[in-house]
Amino acid sequence: MTIPKAALGLAVETNSFEGIQGTSPMLRKILALGLLAASLVAPSIFAQTAPAGTPAPAANAVDAASIQALKDMGAFLQTLKRFHVSTEATGERVLADGQKLQHVATAELDVDRPNKLRAVIRNARSQREIIYDGKTVTFYTPAQKYYSTVEFSEPIGGLIDKLEQRYGVQLPLQDLFLFGTPMARLDKIESAMNAGQDFIDDDLCDHYAFRQGTIDWQIWISTGGKPLPRKIVITNRADEARPQSISVIDWNLKPTFKDSVFKFTPPRERRRSRSFRERPHRGLPS
Repeated sequence: MTIPKAALGLAVETNSFEGIQGTSPMLRKILALGLLAASLVAPSIFAQTAPAGTPAPAANAVDAASIQALKDMGAFLQTLKRFHVSTEATGERVLADGQKLQHVATAELDVDRPNKLRAVIRNARSQREIIYDGKTVTFYTPAQKYYSTVEFSEPIGGLIDKLEQRYGVQLPLQDLFLFGTPMARLDKIESAMNAGQDFIDDDLCDHYAFRQGTIDWQIWISTGGKPLPRKIVITNRADEARPQSISVIDWNLKPTFKDSVFKFTPPRERRRSRSFRERPHRGLPS
């Protein structure tokens, strides 16, 4: 699993949905805009591989206690079964002349593990939804009444891998489902340190900073018995402009949503595209 270009400074490849069978240019454009919002709220951290020629980090740069904090957080996240999580994310896009533009998006997820999820992604231009009921994944754009489906029956972790590797789609906040699993690949972290403490809203959080390939990332984890990630900052060092994405995360561990939120009911006047087709096989990521 590698960090896709969509996660680096919000640079979205317009052909990310080229594998959708039978979609019109307009629908591909709509879905690409949805991916922009998704990449803004879900930049993936894990398994970024350093390109050839990248200088090796200084020896003994990895603080074991900081790595353990990620493991403890991940173990706690894996115990959560039914929850609501939301984020407001700010990302930067770098223009050809080096000027940076800042964009904002939000995402809200209702989750019922192991295999039910609804994600709503919004920005000023669009709203996109991803609904998974344990049997079918649906991608929906309410304003245009477009939707597309693909059959699937694995847990959410498997869904994340399939969406990204086979269809080029990232699930918002997907790293929250990977912490605490082998897919987190914490062994790939090249530098780790404790940066002190800060308040995120009213929560006192431990602040950690990591380096992984050409990505620097920071995370703020709530202190106490519920080590929840409250803020994540990702910096792309591969771009000399150092664009960042910043996600502030809110949690509700006692949500009141009903199971019906995971059921997709097509609108009366809908425009259905054909089911997704897998992208050409390009080998397993390193």
